[in-house]
Amino acid sequence: MNKTARPLHKAPARGAPPAPSVADELRPGQSIELLQELHILTRDGRLNQDSRRKLKQVYHLFQFIETLLKELPEGGAGATLADHGAGKSYLGFIVYDLFFKALGSGHIYGIETRAELVQKSQALAARLGFDRMSFLPLSVAESTTSDALPARIDMVTALHACDTATDDAIDFGLAKNARCMVLVPCCQAEAAACLRQNKALALARTPLAELWRHPLHTRELGSQITNVLRCLYLEASGYQVTVTELVGWEHSMKNELIVARWTGQKKRSAAKRLHAILEQFGLQALAETRFARVPMPV
Repeated sequence: MNKTARPLHKAPARGAPPAPSVADELRPGQSIELLQELHILTRDGRLNQDSRRKLKQVYHLFQFIETLLKELPEGGAGATLADHGAGKSYLGFIVYDLFFKALGSGHIYGIETRAELVQKSQALAARLGFDRMSFLPLSVAESTTSDALPARIDMVTALHACDTATDDAIDFGLAKNARCMVLVPCCQAEAAACLRQNKALALARTPLAELWRHPLHTRELGSQITNVLRCLYLEASGYQVTVTELVGWEHSMKNELIVARWTGQKKRSAAKRLHAILEQFGLQALAETRFARVPMPV
């Protein structure tokens, strides 16, 4: 038996470029302490394979947000951003560190119902000197009328906001005259429940009901219809909407990124199609709850 152990990986070829260092992969002035707190860097300041993947995803998402912020007046100087369902405020901290910190102006509001996460975010912001960040223990709906936020918010973000929290974030953005919104919807049950309730009648009325006859399809179609309706709702409310992938599908199935820019051009055709879809799929009840700001065109 050959007792010589074979290497698990081939040695790099002579003359091959060295592996990139941590400094090569970070942006100038980026906070090492923040990246460690977010578990993107290890405690000894290193990047492993998993954290390198996370950092790539962070930069990918930030590119969308940075582009929108730079489109604001004065290149985003003095901009306000509300991050809904903030959790540990992962997104807010990254945006502040990479964009707002160097400007010396602007403000980020992290909205999160869990008080313990709000307190941890407040402590981290104080430790890092991120003094233009506020964290509020509110639901998305409560934040719309809270005096703790300004009358106008320039950008609204909501990443993986569950069920109807994404809809609440959209309504918050409309109420605050947001110039742009960045939304990554998560699980959605409201439309699927309506589809289940009217399934027998729909099966008798139209062959399209086969699309949601099976429970798994009901859930998937409910999620798909909800996001389509959200896009139409935004277009009918005066926004230009783009839908794309957040990250590769191998990383997350909750991957749909909705980007909305305010143009002021409220599309009458979008309002008509929104209400036509609600009627076609037996979802008229949502017209009085989720989409009440867009009345049926006459």
